[in-house]
Amino acid sequence: MGRLVDLVLHLDRHLADFVSSYGTATYAILCAILFCETGLVVTPFLPGDSLLFAIGAIASTGALDVHVALPLLMLAVVAGDNTNYWIGRTLGPRVFHYERSRFFDRRHLDRTHAFYERHGGKTIVLARFMPIIRTFAPVVAGVGRMPYGRFVAYNVFGGIGWVCSMILTGYFLTRLIDPPLQSLLGRPEFTVREHIEKIVILVVLLSIAPGGVAWVRSKLRKKDEVLEPVAAE
Repeated sequence: MGRLVDLVLHLDRHLADFVSSYGTATYAILCAILFCETGLVVTPFLPGDSLLFAIGAIASTGALDVHVALPLLMLAVVAGDNTNYWIGRTLGPRVFHYERSRFFDRRHLDRTHAFYERHGGKTIVLARFMPIIRTFAPVVAGVGRMPYGRFVAYNVFGGIGWVCSMILTGYFLTRLIDPPLQSLLGRPEFTVREHIEKIVILVVLLSIAPGGVAWVRSKLRKKDEVLEPVAAE
């Protein structure tokens, strides 16, 4: 049982062996894991960014078909967010009465709610690249009764962007970087997959950097607007 739990929680590290064992059924299992990671508030601990990157890296070797993985996983994460939205919309404010338990940490919900208050609807897109917040953002949108059509637009756009960016980054980095690095380092066993966590962190930072720059600029602009009347006096 412990080995099974470790396999699910760290599937990104064991994906190559997993694919060789389960073959085409791997697609269904990956879809289920990503659906739960994005669609159920009790499973934010499941792998997300690192798993998608690993899928791309494995696909570059031919073990998985990237043309099959991309649309299936897009559908899975969009369906997951949609499920979480309706959980929030159906349960309403009662969601915020849940206490911390073995499967639910109220602090994650509160942190996401604060993030949503600052960034509004675009939280659904930004949160795709933020572990934990990614799982709770649709719930908060549902509780806040964001118009469903607007939510769907953000959900689809964010889901496609997240899945494509992570999988294709893993796919092309592995194909383009592994051979020259193996030659340079003199280590034929070296693979990008060994450093998935570090690369995913870098990719996430780069993906949210434009939003962070825009936020800093807006804060500086507001500060200047406050200082101008004071200077005039």
